[in-house]
Amino acid sequence: MPRYKLTIAYDGTDFCGWQKQEPPDPNDPTKRTTLRTVQGVVEETVREVLREQVVVMGASRTDSGVHALGQIAAFTSEPIADKGIGWPEDRGTDTLVKALNSKLPRDVLIMDAEVVAHDFNPIGGAAEKEYTYTIECGPVRPLWDRKYVFHTWYELDLARMQQAAAAMVGEKDFAAFAQIDHGRTTTVRTIFRCEVEDASPPHPSPLPRRGEGAGCRVPDAGCRFVIRVSGSGFLYNMVRIIAGTLMEVGRGKIEPGEIASIIESGDRRQAGPTLPPQGLRLEWVRYQ
Repeated sequence: MPRYKLTIAYDGTDFCGWQKQEPPDPNDPTKRTTLRTVQGVVEETVREVLREQVVVMGASRTDSGVHALGQIAAFTSEPIADKGIGWPEDRGTDTLVKALNSKLPRDVLIMDAEVVAHDFNPIGGAAEKEYTYTIECGPVRPLWDRKYVFHTWYELDLARMQQAAAAMVGEKDFAAFAQIDHGRTTTVRTIFRCEVEDASPPHPSPLPRRGEGAGCRVPDAGCRFVIRVSGSGFLYNMVRIIAGTLMEVGRGKIEPGEIASIIESGDRRQAGPTLPPQGLRLEWVRYQ
C-alpha cells in the first residue's frame, strides 16, 4: 500500500479554503450547495484517476482566498492490478503528476509527487511552514495583481516595519495575534523568521509609450513589500494579523518598540487589523 506525498500550488481566489466541507443534507430546506474547496477538488481528481476512494490530507487549512505555492498533501493507495484500481509504485510518480494535472482545473497544479513512509503525516510531521504576505502601497491600486496583493493608500516606512518584524522572532505567547475564537489550548508558538522585503517594481518612465496620446501617462508603480514569516505552527489568522500590525507600524500608528508589550499583553485589541486573505500565500512546508 504505497503512500504518496503531493506538493500542490493553487490560486485560492475561487476556493472556499483548503478544507473539504461536508455535503449538504438533502433534507436541508435552504438547498445550499457544496462549497468548492481545494481539498475537495484534489481528492475528487485523485479518486477519478486512481478509481479508488482515497482520502487526501493536507498540511495547512488555508482560508478562502489564500493561495499556496507549496501546500503538502498525502494519500494512501491500495492497488488492485487486475481491476485497474489504485496507483502501484512501478507506474512512477512523474506519470501520476501528469495524470492528475490533466484532470485538475486551471487554478490547481500538482508540482511534485513522491512515495513516502506509511506513517507520513502532513500535519503532525510538519517541522516548519513559511507564509508570505504582500502589501502594495501607493496612489494607484493594482489591477493585474489585485487577487494576490493587498493595497493600501498609506505610505509605509520599510525600516520601521523591519525593526518591528525582528521583535516577532522567538518562542512567545501570540494570543494578541490570534483571532479571539481560535479554539487552541495554547497560544504559544515559535517564529523562526519574520522579515519584510522590498519587492517594489521599477518605476516606469513618465513618458508616454509609443502609440499613446500626449496626455497619457503610465501610473506610478508605488511600493511593494513582502512580509515573510516562518514558524513551527500558526494560530488562526496569525500571519494576517502580524501583517496588519506591521502595516500599522509602517504608517506610524504603532511604534516598533511597542511590539514586545503587545505580545506581553495578550490583548488582541492592541495588535493591528486582520488583513484580507488575498495577500497571503503558503510558500512551503518542511519536514524532519
